[in-house]
Amino acid sequence: MIIAKVIGMVVSTRKEEDLKGFKLLVVQPLTPEGKQRGDPFVAVDTVGAGIGEMVVVALGSPARLAVDNPEAPVDASIVGIIDSIDIGK
Repeated sequence: MIIAKVIGMVVSTRKEEDLKGFKLLVVQPLTPEGKQRGDPFVAVDTVGAGIGEMVVVALGSPARLAVDNPEAPVDASIVGIIDSIDIGK
């Protein structure tokens, strides 16, 4: 799983049947300190996240489990909204 910030949304009038009812959001991966890393990508929203929120994103095969369908064409799912991050030092 990774930490990311929701930076946009994808509007799709037609999509795979297994994705109906889910929002597609553009997320920017972040370091635990909140700095951008890597390129933005699209993730299926399973928790009702919105633009500007920090989220937890599951990647790969586990991402399909979040949409309750292991056959869904999903490789990134938003599975949590982050309230705060506490990194002990």
